[in-house]
Amino acid sequence: MKFHQVHLLPLLCLPSSKAWGTLGHTTVAYIASSLVSPPTTLFFQSILYNDTEHYLANIATWADSFRYTAAGRFSAPLHFIDARDDPPRSCGVQMKRDCGGSEGEGCIVGAIANYTGQLLDPNIPFWKRNMAAKFVVHFLGDIHQPLHTEALLRGGNSIPVLFGGKATNLHHVWDTSIPETHIGGYGHPFAQLWAANLTDSILHGVYRSQAENEWLEGMDLQDPESSALIWAGESNAAVCSTVLPQGQGGVEDVELSGKYFEDAVPVVESLIARAGLRLAKWLDLIALAAVRDEL
Repeated sequence: MKFHQVHLLPLLCLPSSKAWGTLGHTTVAYIASSLVSPPTTLFFQSILYNDTEHYLANIATWADSFRYTAAGRFSAPLHFIDARDDPPRSCGVQMKRDCGGSEGEGCIVGAIANYTGQLLDPNIPFWKRNMAAKFVVHFLGDIHQPLHTEALLRGGNSIPVLFGGKATNLHHVWDTSIPETHIGGYGHPFAQLWAANLTDSILHGVYRSQAENEWLEGMDLQDPESSALIWAGESNAAVCSTVLPQGQGGVEDVELSGKYFEDAVPVVESLIARAGLRLAKWLDLIALAAVRDEL
């Protein structure tokens, strides 16, 4: 299916580090909800107090709103890992170097490990497991946005660019402009349509071989930090190959809605697809382990 490509008004009023925006996060959630096992659906519908098909999509962007509240301010650094690499000459993520906090919990890699552990702990209050589920769903999306794995100029937030003739920044272009221009909108119907197409590609189409043989490699519920570090490394590699192939000077004050956009779309689609598949399998592992431990 070919989507109509339209130029949308840049959402400059939104927080600049909102990975994938509403469209990307809800698309990841809809892919995952279509791929999880029936017991996983029931497990997370219970934790999230939502027995509809939208149980993941409805909370997929909750963490982005929560971080701007007094109670959620602590979570702001957990949405990214700042790879101090040197794109486009070299890309790479290192836990000790790039994850803030003395215990290595001050970044998205540590956060995925932490909140996965909370979901597996039957002794913590139910409301904390509810919050942990919301964080896990969101952070699995965030970690697949390349500029959430890059330190350079605040993950591209401080790199001015143009898109559709409008001034914005590189981070926003990857969060929002590229996905929404590709799909033609950002509401749940657009996300459901995109998710359906990407899910078909995962199960039967261009992503089938990668999904079966590559995308789930290294996934280990007993070592969530190592699993998340693999995902961060893949996303970060796209910084060198696609986000900044000619460095900062190749995009700064440059119009990106032409060839740059066309080159970026396949990468964005692949990252959204693998995020949805990995989220589904991660939730399956959590639900299976949690139910087993409670028997």
